[in-house]
Amino acid sequence: MKSFKGATVLVTGASSGIGEAFARNLANHGADLILTARSEDKLQQIAKELSERHEIQVHVCLGDLSHPDTPQRLWDEVQSASLSVDVLINNAGFGKCGPFLEYDYQSYQDMLNLNIKALVGLTHLFLPAMLEKGDGGVINVASTAAFQPIPYLAVYSATKAFVLGFSESLWGEYHKRGLTVLALCPGNTATNFAEVANADVARMTRAETPETVVEEGLKAFLKGRNYVIPGRSVNYLLANLSRLLPRRRVLGITSDIFKPD
Repeated sequence: MKSFKGATVLVTGASSGIGEAFARNLANHGADLILTARSEDKLQQIAKELSERHEIQVHVCLGDLSHPDTPQRLWDEVQSASLSVDVLINNAGFGKCGPFLEYDYQSYQDMLNLNIKALVGLTHLFLPAMLEKGDGGVINVASTAAFQPIPYLAVYSATKAFVLGFSESLWGEYHKRGLTVLALCPGNTATNFAEVANADVARMTRAETPETVVEEGLKAFLKGRNYVIPGRSVNYLLANLSRLLPRRRVLGITSDIFKPD
């Protein structure tokens, strides 16, 4: 894929943060959009604004992807609307920061359903049509948390390690057949993630803007890359701590960053 102009792109978690930034950037490049999230009012507002400003088609699909049946229902809705997805952006996800036993099991079930099962399900549903055309692909939003274990962010960091490994494996399977599968691995980003995760942002590196993360991610996708760590060089350094230091030392560093007061 050489550009996004005229492509149809499905973005999950599109009502705020990185997902909304994807929608706005892609609309500016002339892509038609399928936007999904739980917030109907915000999605409709974004869809109306972008369709009028950029003269593109924007289709809204409501759904909570932490529910196991939502990926299939979303695919069915896209087929019913006779839409063909050229690029899938699996952005929806959330984390919880704190001791593992502080949260109930249902919260982890929801996290696994959203961060892993929905991402795999949507990829499995939409990838065959891309493969048939020999063009397009998938952007999966992972994290710098994917590169090392993180105490007090145990389940979230493990889900993002899965996303990174899954994405790069699919890149290895399909890039010679015309598809790109990119793992986008941002560090601290100015979204509502920290609020939802109950994380202390004061201990983290300076936040990137969602716009910066998205711009670098889309450029990396068009270049056919398998992963990208957007933003400042400190993000790349933190992501590669486990290559530079003994793993127990890395555990100590990440524990100090995320351990609650």
